Amino acid sequence: LKGRDLWVLVLGRFPTHHKIGIPEFKYVANMHGDETVGREMLLHLIDFLVTSYRRDPVITRLLNNTRIHIMPTMNPDGFEATKVPDCYYSQGRYNKNGEDLNRNFPDAFESYNVSIQPETLAVMNWIKNETFVLSANLHGGALVASYTFDNGNTVTGSSEGYSKSPDDDVFIHLAKTYSYNHASMYKGTGCDNRQTFPEGITNGYSWYQLEGGMQDYNYVWGQCFEITLELSCCKYPPEDQLEKFWRDNKVALIEYIKQVHLGVKGQVTDKHGNPVPNAIVEAEGRRHVCPYRTNEQGEYFLLLLPGTYVINATVPGFKSMLKTVEIPDNTGNFSAVTQDFSFSEVTLRSKAASCPKTPLYQELEWASAAVRPTLHILLLMTAILVIFK
Repeated sequence: LKGRDLWVLVLGRFPTHHKIGIPEFKYVANMHGDETVGREMLLHLIDFLVTSYRRDPVITRLLNNTRIHIMPTMNPDGFEATKVPDCYYSQGRYNKNGEDLNRNFPDAFESYNVSIQPETLAVMNWIKNETFVLSANLHGGALVASYTFDNGNTVTGSSEGYSKSPDDDVFIHLAKTYSYNHASMYKGTGCDNRQTFPEGITNGYSWYQLEGGMQDYNYVWGQCFEITLELSCCKYPPEDQLEKFWRDNKVALIEYIKQVHLGVKGQVTDKHGNPVPNAIVEAEGRRHVCPYRTNEQGEYFLLLLPGTYVINATVPGFKSMLKTVEIPDNTGNFSAVTQDFSFSEVTLRSKAASCPKTPLYQELEWASAAVRPTLHILLLMTAILVIFK
């Protein structure tokens, strides 16, 4: 960085620190310095949230029950370098070292030897130090909500032109939440006749293959569901269009944040009620190649659509605990369903097995099965296993 910091504003009832039960959400914009609409939208969003608190009951509840992190620019050097606004391309896309930050993260599918940039490292550390549950990164140059995976292999079905994660149903819901609350994204017309996106969404790989992307990194290593929002056909539009962009995106930006309250959350504790960090908690049939683990407070958050699920909590070296959870659509209540786990025999702090930084989906193909919500048929639970093509 050219001496410039990456600024994050945190909003919520308890902005300075994580509170048990309150999920962490983030928006990141302007990682390509010449894609400027997202940067302005997040500044507008900050202003709207702050001025609406205690005036608007919905925004008040949202901020009381969510910790919202907003980074208006991930690439301030690139933004500064964009001297001549251009709809299509400028050197400002890259950081000071000429690197594309959205090709700069560890990749889950390929050995990807890139020089990790200071901005990328800062975001990786940020993800590591917070319990982010949901995120979006804001771009320009198209009008679409794109979701994981951006890269893939035969295990994720990329040979058929679609790279499917174990949580594909949730990602489709998240992308549609944004597109259908946007003024026109859901129409799927794209920016020219060659490019159409049905319902205004796309699987990232289906659109084009991308190595070292931020959204896949969030999902695999950060336990955070992230989608990529392309907000404008023109990357650096005239200033007088900004107000319309805000009107087009305002509702979608708010409705998307609410989705952090989808699914189930809870704590894993020992017999004394002490939190158990690094316990694995996942919905059966949705094993992630980097198992999703509890944080230092023993907390877990799993984004799941309404349905019936079996939640599996495992403390390495001890017996697993299974609980069947009925998940309604709880986003309007600003709280996911709570399901805690107490291990009577566990009295130790389990050490997290490190997640490999090498390509995962080639090594751990056993984890590639995704499952739909468990269905109750005559009180019998039948798991429908869907194997990636």
